[in-house]
This record gives sequence, structure tokens and C-alpha cells, in this order.
Amino acid sequence: MKILNLYSGIGGNRKLWGEEHEITAVEMDENIAKVYQDLFPSDNVIIGDAHEYLKENFNEFDFIWSSPPCQSHSSFRQNIGVRYRGVKPVYPDMKLYEEIIFLQNNFEGKYVVENVRPYYKTLIEPSIELDRHLFWSNVAIEPKEFERPKLRSAQIPQLQEFLGYDLSGYKLPNKRQVLRNCVQPDVGKYILCCLDNELINQ
Repeated sequence: MKILNLYSGIGGNRKLWGEEHEITAVEMDENIAKVYQDLFPSDNVIIGDAHEYLKENFNEFDFIWSSPPCQSHSSFRQNIGVRYRGVKPVYPDMKLYEEIIFLQNNFEGKYVVENVRPYYKTLIEPSIELDRHLFWSNVAIEPKEFERPKLRSAQIPQLQEFLGYDLSGYKLPNKRQVLRNCVQPDVGKYILCCLDNELINQ
């Protein structure tokens, strides 16, 4: 398949996808994109705006994975002004819902949009929740439990061990947050397997 991996980060969701697909990754941060390219040298890595790239290039792909920024949706925001005084509230980033609606109505291939469980009632009902993440998708994803240690307070060594990454050779401004932003590799692999099974049975 030709796969588009948007907001790719260092490739947590992509880590166990193997090398049989033609994968294009889009990441805005040049330093993070460099790590991704080193980890997945066969992928085509584009440094740019994933939201705009999706709009202009969606028809070139068979499967699209999008993980828009989650910080403005996170349950952390429930505590703004209560536990985290001095931190200003922000508008939720509506690119999440823009992309869901766009893919639902324009894309003929298969897609997954991933984000955290938000602090508000979701504006569009997700297809499924896996590993504390919500997924909007036209892939038939069956429920599954995933093992996950308590990572809210985990530091870089624990996160690297859990995800199977070693970023010791890279200088990143917020390495812990980069690791926390990763989708668990087992989850990414499971969803791709669900898609493979769906395609085989068609």
C-alpha cells in the first residue's frame, strides 16, 4: 500500500509496520523529522504542514494515518485554573475535526485519525477506543486490550524502554514529550493488521 503518516513524530505508530509498504511521513519539526528519517530510512519524509499536505495530496494514498496535536484536547485541560494556576486556557484545535470530516467525505481509501480522550464530549463519535486513545476510522477495528505501564510520571529511560527507542544520540528540546506523544507501536501494528485482514476478506 501507499501509506501517508501525518504528524509522524518519531514514528511510534509506524515502528512495527515493516518495510513492505511505500510510506510517506509528514512532520513539521525538522529535528524530530531527522530522528524519524534515521529510524526509517526507506520512508519518504517531508518536513511541512501535515494539515495542508493532507488536503493537497490525499488522493495519492491507499491508507492515511493522522495524529493531529493533542495538547489542546487533553484531559489535562480540565484542571487549568484549578490545579495549574497561571496556565491560560486555549481553544481546542479544530484541525482534528476538520480532518475527520474531510476524510469521511472525500477520501475513497482507508483512514485512521487518532487523538487522546478529550476533556469535553467529543463532537464526532469515535469508532473505537484503544489504549486510552480514540480512533475515528473506516477500518473495521476490533476491541483489544494492550498492556501499558503507568506512564504519566515516567521519565525518559522508562519511556524509551517501553517504546523500544534510544534517543540518547539526539538533542531534542523536549525529549520526554516527544516520547509521550508516540502511539504505542503495538497499537499501530494491530490497526494495520485489522486493515490487512479487511482487504484480504473483500
